Amino acid sequence: MTSNEQQIAELKQQIINQIESNFPEDKKEYAITKIKQMNGSEFIEFLKNNKLIENNKGDTDSENSYEEQEKTNPFRLIVNKKIPSYVIEETKLAIAALEINPISKAHTIIIPKKPISNPQKISKTINALANKISKKISLKFKSKNVIISPASILGETIINLVPVYSNESLNSPRKKASEQELEEIKNILNEKKLIKKQPKIVEKKIEEKRIILPKRIP
Repeated sequence: MTSNEQQIAELKQQIINQIESNFPEDKKEYAITKIKQMNGSEFIEFLKNNKLIENNKGDTDSENSYEEQEKTNPFRLIVNKKIPSYVIEETKLAIAALEINPISKAHTIIIPKKPISNPQKISKTINALANKISKKISLKFKSKNVIISPASILGETIINLVPVYSNESLNSPRKKASEQELEEIKNILNEKKLIKKQPKIVEKKIEEKRIILPKRIP
């Protein structure tokens, strides 16, 4: 699979995730089938028509496009708390949330709160968050390592954190995780170790005059 095909596959999956979260039950199956049946060029045209990617028509509609993106882009919906998500950690600059269609257990995505189109413009602070979460995943779930990989999806950059337990890679198949599974993983990653406080030993000074010794028995 080429990088372009992989990106289209990822985009399709993100749109399908959004449909599953927001569409009425009686319309979900039809909409998902239509998305899956689109070839690459048809899907790109669909994204352009729905203002999910730039259409290279200048900046006259940039403000309207941004407003539309805020309403439809799944990453913006997560950041703005418009759809349910399983947040591991949140800072002023980014949100770390579990991927609902993970490659492996505890697959997490880092979403910058302000959309970033160029992966090279991701700040050191956001990269530091990605490293911190990856270490936590590795510690809690005993993975061999965690792949940290930026991805350009829907016109913005996110960071994938993919735990490797056997031979998983970014091209490995995905599967839909259940709400119960995601909730359990979230709780494990958010769990804090309780440190037991040692009781304070208070030393009392004993005055020599107050010491009462037993009488000497001859």
